[in-house]
Amino acid sequence: MIGNSREEIRVAAIGDNCIDLYPRLKRQYCTGNAVDFAVNVQKLGLQTSLISVTGDDENGTLMVETLQALGVDLSHFKVKQGQTAITYMDMTENNDRIHGDYVEGVLENIIFTEDDIVFAAQQDLVHTAFWGKAHPYLAELHTLGARISFDYANKTRDPLVADTLPFVDYAFFSFSEHTCEVEQYLENAVEKGPRIAVATFGAKGSLAYDGTAYHEFGIFPASVVNTVGAGDSFIAGFMVGILTGLEIPACLEKGAQVAAQVVEVFEPWINY
Repeated sequence: MIGNSREEIRVAAIGDNCIDLYPRLKRQYCTGNAVDFAVNVQKLGLQTSLISVTGDDENGTLMVETLQALGVDLSHFKVKQGQTAITYMDMTENNDRIHGDYVEGVLENIIFTEDDIVFAAQQDLVHTAFWGKAHPYLAELHTLGARISFDYANKTRDPLVADTLPFVDYAFFSFSEHTCEVEQYLENAVEKGPRIAVATFGAKGSLAYDGTAYHEFGIFPASVVNTVGAGDSFIAGFMVGILTGLEIPACLEKGAQVAAQVVEVFEPWINY
């Protein structure tokens, strides 16, 4: 366990936030990789801070009020003049998500201050993701002693992977299926720095490599309502497991459990 008790463990998510808007369904919710991770970790009982910037429009107000109501620490969450990021969404008849246009708004020019970085490094974990625009700060966070988790999603061939892995402790990747090539990829990733590299395969489960052994877990059955947030929630569950002292197989199980709960609701976080 990182802290002496769950109440003492502190987590920071740094990166993006946006509104997913479903014009046809007339529904929306607050989201973004950093938001989904932060909210799920908060709901799982660990105090979480969100480091990001939103707009001063109606959607920005919704973002702030929603996160405050959920108990997320917003001491380093800024409101800037301009539009909150929006992703226009739709769904298929099988409840698969469809991503439409993305309006970046104030996130286009997001800058994390030295105060943001020092604050993040003081937490027990810093989490960010490929689209979070925090990768230029990973080297400094690493130097300051931060423990870092990073969601690379399916961008497994992007140069950013090789550039950032030396500063990452827990690396997460998304693949379509478990193959020998994926195993080799995880081994190569761990050689570059992470303590653990994890591959998720959607409905086909997950695989983790810790430099010595592989660990594998399947999924929990779920009645899918919306798959948005499944990956972020899996990572939240896995990292809460790590932070509270669970072994890797149990962390994979925890991630799968949380992801199954998330896909059964429309919003991208667990419903408690």
